[in-house]
Amino acid sequence: MAYGPNLADLFRRAAGYVHRILKGAVPADLPIQRPVLFVLTINAGTAKTLGMTLPHSLILRADQLIEA
Repeated sequence: MAYGPNLADLFRRAAGYVHRILKGAVPADLPIQRPVLFVLTINAGTAKTLGMTLPHSLILRADQLIEA
């Protein structure tokens, strides 16, 4: 399992910073932003190999399910 920030959203927001800097904003004056979108990825194949049973509610909450 992995739970972390959505990288596509981070890159999209970073582009906004670049745009503001190229327009003349001082980088030191820009606010620090924390990630707001997170992704839950579950590798069901590995869990099965390890003999783990995952609750159905957890599988339903996963943004990405790997069944390899």
